[in-house]
Amino acid sequence: MMTRNNFFIIFAMPSKGSKLIMEEQQGKRQIIADYYTAHFDELLGFVYKQVKNADDAEDIVQNVFLRLLNSDKMISIITLPCLVYTIARNLIYDHWRRHRIFDEYEHYLQSSINDDDIDVASVFSVAEITEILERGIARLTDNQRQVYRMNFFDDLPVSTISKTLNLNYKSVEHRLGSARKEVRRYVESMLA
Repeated sequence: MMTRNNFFIIFAMPSKGSKLIMEEQQGKRQIIADYYTAHFDELLGFVYKQVKNADDAEDIVQNVFLRLLNSDKMISIITLPCLVYTIARNLIYDHWRRHRIFDEYEHYLQSSINDDDIDVASVFSVAEITEILERGIARLTDNQRQVYRMNFFDDLPVSTISKTLNLNYKSVEHRLGSARKEVRRYVESMLA
């Protein structure tokens, strides 16, 4: 059966340099696949110990290997274990960072409901909070808004945003930091 990829490989007549690159990519994928097969359960146990949720742990482990496969870094048998656990640790941190905000809001709702002094009208709905957030984002400059949306809604790291927008890493980092401060200040003033 002739697939599109086979067609390209057979008829493109790659040069020696591109042939070497293709072989390196195949070798990288094989190293990652072998490591995945041998150490999946070990990594899953490590992540589960941190997040205490089987589904989230499995998702994080899958994301580790997806990031490795999409990475343009040079990967070898020696560097792979350290890289795997570094990526896993960072994804665990991201997981807790996202859930911390949810937990804080949930705690606020529970304490508001249990407190007799606070009436039901003082608790904001998700739609109201989303509207306040959107108004806060609308106050940003175009550059800040674009970077903030890519980070907040698309969950893209600064390095990916800088590559996508073809901007300096520090420039993107600065725009994101100032955008976060502005949105946070606006949302806090509206919720107070």
